[in-house]
Amino acid sequence: MNREADLIVIGAGPTGISVGAEARQAGLAPLLVDRGPLVASLVDYPAELVFFTTRDRLEIAGVPFAIPEEKPNRRQAIAYYQAVASRFDLPLALHEETKAIEPVAGGFRVRSRGRAGETVRFAPAVVVATGYFSWPRRLEVPGEELPWVRARYREPWGHYSEKVVVVGGGNSAAEAALDLWRHGAAVTIVCRNAALEPTIKYWLKPDVENRIEEGSISARFGARVVGFRDGEALVESANGNEAIPADAAYVLIGYRPQTALLAAAGVAVDEASLVPRFDPRTCETDVPGLYVAGTVQAGSATHQIFIENSRDHGRRIVAHRLACRGEEAAAAGRTL
Repeated sequence: MNREADLIVIGAGPTGISVGAEARQAGLAPLLVDRGPLVASLVDYPAELVFFTTRDRLEIAGVPFAIPEEKPNRRQAIAYYQAVASRFDLPLALHEETKAIEPVAGGFRVRSRGRAGETVRFAPAVVVATGYFSWPRRLEVPGEELPWVRARYREPWGHYSEKVVVVGGGNSAAEAALDLWRHGAAVTIVCRNAALEPTIKYWLKPDVENRIEEGSISARFGARVVGFRDGEALVESANGNEAIPADAAYVLIGYRPQTALLAAAGVAVDEASLVPRFDPRTCETDVPGLYVAGTVQAGSATHQIFIENSRDHGRRIVAHRLACRGEEAAAAGRTL
C-alpha cells in the first residue's frame, strides 16, 4: 500500500481540524477522514444555538475567532472552523465511514467506505477524534423508530400548535422545551429523575423551572417513557401509567461514544466507563502510534471534555510524533 499521510485523523470536527493544523505547521502530512461533512456535529446542532463558551476559548491553531460577539452562534462557528481547514489546506476525505484500523508493520491500514466504495489507506500513525455527537443514546423502547420520534432537535417552526414530548432532563432537553414553548408548541418534559439536572446552564435552569412551576410547560418527573404509538408517548411512573398525547417527540438523553474501532485495533477500553487506555502526556493509547483526541478520551463522561479544554491535544500528539521520528532517524543512523 502507498503511504498517503504521516497522520490519518479520523474525525473532522474542531478537534480533528486542530490536530491536522498542528501537523501541517510541524511539516507533517495529515489526512482527515469523516463519516459526514466537515464539523458534522455543528452542522447538526440546533439552528439558533449560541455557544456557552466565549469565542477566544474556541480558537484553534492560533487562528483568531474574529467576530464582534463574545459568544458565537452555530453559523459563525461552522464558518470559523471551515476557514481554519482552508487556511491550512487540510486534505479531507469526507462522507467516508471508517470501518477498521488495522495495525500492520510500520503503521496502520485504515479501511473506510464512502460514496465511491471501499478505500484502504496506510499511515504510520492514526488519531481517533470521533467525539460522540453522531451516536445519541436511545431509549430502546417500542415505537422509537417512528418518524415523529427524533434524537436531534433543530428548530421549532414545524411544531406550532402541536403537542411535543421532550424526553430528558439536561441542557438539550431544557433548551428544546423552552424553544418549542416560545414558538407555540404545547410541551411536556418527561424526566426519569426527581428534578432537572443540576448541570443545566445557570441562565436556563430558572427559566425552565419557572415555566414548569407556572404550568406553561408540563413535566413528569420520576417517570420513564416505555414506548411510543401513533399520537402518544407511553409513560410509567410511581403514579401509574399514562398515555401523553404527542404529535412529535424528542429523545434528548445524551450520547454514547463509539469505542469499537479502538477496541478492534487492540486498545484496552474500560467496559464501564468506555475510557480508552492512553497516556495523557502524549494522547497515545497502549497501541503505539494510535492516539485519541478530544471527547473520546473521556468515554461516557461526555460533559468533561469540550473544544476549549482539548485544543492542546493536537500539539501533544504532533510533538510526540516528531520525537518518534527523531528516535527512528537516530536508530537508522546507528544501524548504518
